[in-house]
This record gives sequence, C-alpha cells and structure tokens, in this order.
Amino acid sequence: MKKHFIIACLALLSFTAIPFITQAQTIKVSGEVTTPLTIDAAYLQKFNPTTVTRKDRDGKDHTYTGVILAEILKNAGVTLGPELKGENLTKYLQVEASDGYQVIFALAELDKSYTDCMIILADKVDGQPLAPGDGPYRIIVQDEKKPARCIKQVTAMQVHFVK
Repeated sequence: MKKHFIIACLALLSFTAIPFITQAQTIKVSGEVTTPLTIDAAYLQKFNPTTVTRKDRDGKDHTYTGVILAEILKNAGVTLGPELKGENLTKYLQVEASDGYQVIFALAELDKSYTDCMIILADKVDGQPLAPGDGPYRIIVQDEKKPARCIKQVTAMQVHFVK
C-alpha cells in the first residue's frame, strides 16, 4: 500500500511541479524587434553583471545583480541610441509577470543617451538567487520612489508602437 502511495505522489509531482518550474525559467522578447529572443540563465551569462541598490518596503537596502535591460534589448534589435528619435520615441516596452501583472517603460526611459536611471533584469539579490516568489527574474528600477514597476517573475517583454 505504501509503495503505491509513493508512486502516485511522485507521478503527481512530476506532472505539477516540473512544468511550473520550467515555464518560469525563460523570458520571451518579441514585438517590434529584429531578433526575437528567449532569455534564460545561460543567455544572461553573456553580459557583464551590473549591481544596483534598492530599498525594500521596510526601508532596508538590498543589492540586486543582473543585466542592464537596454543591453538585452539591443541584442534583440530594438531601436535605441542614435535611432531613438522621431516616431521611434513612441515605442514602449511592456513587461509581463507569470501572474499577468504588466508594467510599461518608454524606450527613452531605458536608453543611456536619455537617462541615467539604472533599470536591470535581476537574477540575484544580496548575492543569492531571487526567492521563488520574486524570480527567477525581476526588473529593478533603481531610483523610482515606489516599487510598482520592479516587476517580479518576469516571463515576457514586448516592444510596441503607441497606437
């Protein structure tokens, strides 16, 4: 009897937990891009890590490590740098979390020729991987007063023109 119960539990675990874990480990970059991307941990290793400090809701400083979001978007062929002018200034990045939560960034908010604001796609906090409720990937906007756009469990990023 115990043997059948253990086998049933293992089967249930394999059908419920593994797909959930696998789904949350990649980010799709699509829309107005020349090279759609699928981002995972190995892809992020291609970039130099960047560290930013951000306060949590209790006012405690945390150090987040990740990749500057604009660098990822450049690899996807998003209009940044000298081409970010005219109608291209009406493009925005829509970021989506696993629970459907979404935030928006104008491309100019991400481009170093327009701003000094640091926005990263983080995979570590205080030297450790993000907690399951926050990661594996999270957008961190260093200097915003409210953390509303520090979106957790990022699964997709899409670039669009404002209509």
